[in-house]
Amino acid sequence: MGAARRNPPRRSMERNVAASLVFKTAANTKVAMAIAVANNQGYDAVEETLSITIDGADVPFSELSDHHGGRFHYLEFTEPSEVSVDYRATVHGLGEPDASSPMELIRYVRPSRYAESDRLLPTSYAEFGSLQGAELLHAVRNWVNGELRYVSGSSRGTDGAVETLLHRKGVCRDFAHLAIALLRSKDVPARLAAVYAPGLSPMDFHAVAEAYINGAWHIIDPTGLAPRESMLRITAGRDSSDTAFLSTVGGSLTLKTLKVSASVNGELPVEDPRELVSLR
Repeated sequence: MGAARRNPPRRSMERNVAASLVFKTAANTKVAMAIAVANNQGYDAVEETLSITIDGADVPFSELSDHHGGRFHYLEFTEPSEVSVDYRATVHGLGEPDASSPMELIRYVRPSRYAESDRLLPTSYAEFGSLQGAELLHAVRNWVNGELRYVSGSSRGTDGAVETLLHRKGVCRDFAHLAIALLRSKDVPARLAAVYAPGLSPMDFHAVAEAYINGAWHIIDPTGLAPRESMLRITAGRDSSDTAFLSTVGGSLTLKTLKVSASVNGELPVEDPRELVSLR
């Protein structure tokens, strides 16, 4: 395989992202929300606002730190409430590539709830044989892209990689879960990242896989729906159970509306699936 063409560094990249949500809670509901851009010391500057209101009145919240710079905003509602959320951020420059501890590399090679790598081990070895490193990443990306059809609303929240492979269709998180499971089956640490993805259509929160090879984390997006170089990390974890943008830790809620936007100032990067790209 020849050397992959690389886009030139884009230190001056400016990305603009936003998310607007309206949800209705039951009484005594606790909410964890992950919509803010992850902390990264490498950015030149981050300008952001977060408004959470009920009938125009501000709602108190706390910010909790998660793995890989992720930030969760935590709220508690004693009474049934209709909550409006508006988040906006402009990120200047590129972040530093994410590092990993030995414990993280162990965690991300284990089977997990939605990435059942133990059950897909025979499939992974049958399809990818002795492939390693970048060659394995490209092969897994292309195989998942070729085996699955992207169909909005086609999967259930309980579907993992095995169900996705059986149904041969899914949405971005399903594509990512299958890629993660196949890579872990080959002893490659892999995890799911929730991202803002300029160029994505239809626009939404996006899920991609990250794999650790050659001492660094690299993005795999089997959907091929957006250029990886301009993606912005929100959260990362074992699978989507760690990265949901909205979840309850007591009580219940109903999401009424969701609108996401993500763009770059200038032209989008040219996507080359063969290129090794890190979330920056």
